Amino acid sequence: MDTALTLTTDMELVLGLVVFTMVMFLFERIRADVVALVVLVVLGLTGLVPREDLFGGFSGSAVMSIIATMILGAGLDRTGALNRLASWLLRRAHGVESRLLLYTTAAAGFTSSIMQNPSVMSLFLPVASRLSSRTGLTLSRMLLPLAAAIVMGGALTMVGNSPLILLNDLLVAANANLPSGAASLEPLNMFAPMPIGIALLAASLAYFHFFGSKLLREDGGDAVTPARTQSYFARAYGIDGDVHELTVTVDSPLVGMSLGDAESLHGAPLFLALQTGNESRLSPPADARIWVGSVLGAMGPKQQVTDFAQNNFLRISSRLRAFGDLFNPSRAGISEAVVPPTSGFIGKTQAQLRLRKQHGLSLLAINRDKQVLREDVRNTAIRAGDMLVLHSIWTDLAQAAKGKDFVVVTDYPKDEQRPHKFKVAMAIFAASMLLALSSKIPVPIALMTGVAGMLVAGVIHVDEAYAAISWKTVFLMACLIPLGWAMDSSGAAAWLAGHTLEQLPEGFPLWLLQLLIGLLTTVFSLAISHVGATIIMVPIAINVALAAGGNPTAFALIVALSASNNLMTASNPVMSMVTGPANYTGRDLWRVGGPLSLAYLVVIVIAINLLY
Repeated sequence: MDTALTLTTDMELVLGLVVFTMVMFLFERIRADVVALVVLVVLGLTGLVPREDLFGGFSGSAVMSIIATMILGAGLDRTGALNRLASWLLRRAHGVESRLLLYTTAAAGFTSSIMQNPSVMSLFLPVASRLSSRTGLTLSRMLLPLAAAIVMGGALTMVGNSPLILLNDLLVAANANLPSGAASLEPLNMFAPMPIGIALLAASLAYFHFFGSKLLREDGGDAVTPARTQSYFARAYGIDGDVHELTVTVDSPLVGMSLGDAESLHGAPLFLALQTGNESRLSPPADARIWVGSVLGAMGPKQQVTDFAQNNFLRISSRLRAFGDLFNPSRAGISEAVVPPTSGFIGKTQAQLRLRKQHGLSLLAINRDKQVLREDVRNTAIRAGDMLVLHSIWTDLAQAAKGKDFVVVTDYPKDEQRPHKFKVAMAIFAASMLLALSSKIPVPIALMTGVAGMLVAGVIHVDEAYAAISWKTVFLMACLIPLGWAMDSSGAAAWLAGHTLEQLPEGFPLWLLQLLIGLLTTVFSLAISHVGATIIMVPIAINVALAAGGNPTAFALIVALSASNNLMTASNPVMSMVTGPANYTGRDLWRVGGPLSLAYLVVIVIAINLLY
């Protein structure tokens, strides 16, 4: 390749736009999506990109893939899949901290291979909070390893993060400006980066297992008020224990008894659900009858539940077969609500209000003047200022709260959850992944097939799908993609590549050149978005590879992977999401994330050279 290209006016304009973009992103005087729009308009007005192609970024495969992954992730979230995962992790870890941390970070890493990293972090934050409350493992020791695993796991597939989604479009676009005789660049298949992603994820897990855990502070976990977790209610109200299923046998004295009468028996646990025949109900009314074969959802310490079951000839099961969907934390749980002075509840008992029958609410306890009332709470008159501890389906709670008789002070899911769609959602998702794995179906079409399936099956509704899309991310990417095209077509990328190589000594090792490209991309991603860094650096990396006799695809892949290598600052959305809950400082991020970022670069260079 000719390294002595003449700097033209078009090159100067493109490089000027690159500098403008970087400065605007760095100082954040103007919103990033507005900056991207300005760049798009300038490219069109100057003719640097053909006007018929100017809006091609909006219809590109990268944008469609990102939209699809956002909707698929939201669909899986609606089913409470990660709450199931949290319970499974707790069972498998058996209370061992190191094992729990390993399983959780590995699960988060593999989940990030099919969803956008910020979405995975938002889903795993409540999982981490629940695990922390159940085990005593502080959030400060859990969230940084979790964030790092999510970043690393994004490299497992070509849809794991935005730079990798962009890469194939940039590779195809580069073919139009390759020198004569150069081989065309082929798009990478869905799982092409998987060996690299596995190596990165393994490196992250090993780092925190052997070194990183020593750098994490022990404090910080108390920075976040327990989000009304199980440990909180156990500590504050004595409401402790897991939910068990009690099946009524023919010999049980409970046969024919009302639920209210059963609750008044000595040693009775909290009855939160009842199944009779094919009908299952959470917060059943007190007058509901118990018959042979009925199943009670009972919550309490295991010994208490076991003793009650033995004394009343009930079959006990800790596995939720009848109530698995009802008790999914994404659908139902415990909450606190304050009774205002204007409430219609004042002076009335739960029995008089028929909370369970009318509103689907089970009253578990009352906090009154720092005293917790648990005994005979059904017949206790409610006063102004009482803190009611309720168990309910979240949608029932939201509906009841509209009446202004109490004010809910617990954060809870406001959107409808569909745990009963879990198996359907997983089947649809698996089918879309299999389609993506085949070389006959393009990845965007495979992913959109999954989206269509979830919409038709009712896993997610159309309005919810629209809401799940981060339109800012989509707009930013679609507007900046033409800048990458202009870098290539104007010759600016080739000019930069040529002059860069001229500054290097003769015989400069190719692997060291790759390392420098990765390092430069990482620095760019700290200053601007990872999308912007990818769009600017991929054309440069391809031209550097052509000039140095390297593999252009390998160099471009290093750029796409390095663009996500921001484990040191809160400019990475994933890192910004964990700094608050775990009370991390900027120094904490640099001290722990700096060595890991260097290891990240070394791993991807080694892995890519082994593969390519």
